[in-house]
Amino acid sequence: MDNRLAERARSGDLNALAELLKENYSFLYRYLLKITLNPDKAADYTQETMLRSVEKIRLFDGKAKFSTWLITIATRLVIDAERRKGRERRFLLRHAQEEEQTGRLLKWRLEAAGAEWLDVLDALSTMGADSRLAVVLKHYYGYSQQEIAAMTGVPEGTVKSRIHHGLIWLRKELTEHEEKTDQPV
Repeated sequence: MDNRLAERARSGDLNALAELLKENYSFLYRYLLKITLNPDKAADYTQETMLRSVEKIRLFDGKAKFSTWLITIATRLVIDAERRKGRERRFLLRHAQEEEQTGRLLKWRLEAAGAEWLDVLDALSTMGADSRLAVVLKHYYGYSQQEIAAMTGVPEGTVKSRIHHGLIWLRKELTEHEEKTDQPV
């Protein structure tokens, strides 16, 4: 039955396509749930697979079952997403290393020019970029949380949270630094 429906769908019969997708939806979702072990991801991949199958129905050649074709599309979507996540992780790691290197270079330049490298700058250099941005805009430049939210394109509550957590981080880092410098040599 699937092959006849698939042939009609390939010919442009939208009712046949809708019936095919309806028949295979739960099967595909269960497959993706086993692969991802995450109901939300499985639902997202199922929807994306259904969308791709609608876009590419003319490419279905009927050599395999329609459900096999759907699984192939879904599997490739999952693999591609995992590859993207791997590339994103590598990019973020490289970006963090570059930020750390930039902070060390700035410290060296200030010290070479006879300027003082403040302990606060050391602590800021170890903080996450999002929190650092919010703290600097708020406490160094005096912008309001609303203004920072508009500048960064994130909700005001997120800005407030980043400032809060950033200040906690700074206090912790500066306290640890003071404890290290107060110890007898």
